[in-house]
Amino acid sequence: MSIRLDSNNPELYRELLDKYDTWMLDCDGVLWHGDRLIDGTVQVLEILRSHRKRVLFVTNNATKSRPNYKKKFDGLGIEAHVDEVFGSAYAAAVYLSSVLNFPNDKRVYVIGMSGLEDELRSEGVSFIGGTDPADNTLSAPGEIPPDSSVGAVLIGLDTSINYTKLSRAFRYLHSNPECFFLATNQDSTFPSEKGLLPGAGAILAPLVTALGPNRPVTAIGKPSSLMLDAIKAKHNFDPKRTIMVGDRLNTDIQFGKSGGLATLLVLTGITSEDDLTGPNPSPIVPDYVTASIGDLRNAV
Repeated sequence: MSIRLDSNNPELYRELLDKYDTWMLDCDGVLWHGDRLIDGTVQVLEILRSHRKRVLFVTNNATKSRPNYKKKFDGLGIEAHVDEVFGSAYAAAVYLSSVLNFPNDKRVYVIGMSGLEDELRSEGVSFIGGTDPADNTLSAPGEIPPDSSVGAVLIGLDTSINYTKLSRAFRYLHSNPECFFLATNQDSTFPSEKGLLPGAGAILAPLVTALGPNRPVTAIGKPSSLMLDAIKAKHNFDPKRTIMVGDRLNTDIQFGKSGGLATLLVLTGITSEDDLTGPNPSPIVPDYVTASIGDLRNAV
């Protein structure tokens, strides 16, 4: 059963602050909606840092590179450092370069945006597709011959998704059983300032359907342990003294629980109260629940 936190019992917030040294925080739906900060975000992060807590930002959003996320944090008045940001774009690039030891003579076909491309470049991984104007067209694709130089297909959120991109990705995977099928994450939706919108999982779904069950995809982002492995490679932390703060049960909270971390759910994003206490509650149960990240101001 989750421990419910509320402003009438500030002692619980103080106990939470004392108990955990490393705070991993999701971004969309936790710290902000699009370019609009959730009330109290800046103050809470300042409280964590003033108490010498390690702060890490762990996001499945693959549309921005770490340096671009740093610019967003700066623009919103949030202290953040590039090495504190772990996005699924970065984790996917590290997975290709360090885990798969992706060959220099192979290329990745990308369905995704510039942030994903930037992270691949930073890891020395060659790619095609992505923001290439040749693929960003509404025209029907011409002949797509097999290409042995394409050693992986990587799918991320792409707001310019079209039939040409899906067709190329399908052909490269269907014609070459040794081509890796990867995704930055499988989030079906993501919260924005415009409301709930389709996520990377929705971009991925047509290919999963077309390729069938014999061609499973490897997702790098939360809740996959591959994301936690990427963090562990850069930071030493004690899982028993670490808490994951998120707004989504099947990614953020499951990620924390699978990694042996404590979990704090905020209700400013995907998950609603009904998901916890409604007629069909989720089997994924967070350790703590609070209405908003801003509630942690009650700790001081």
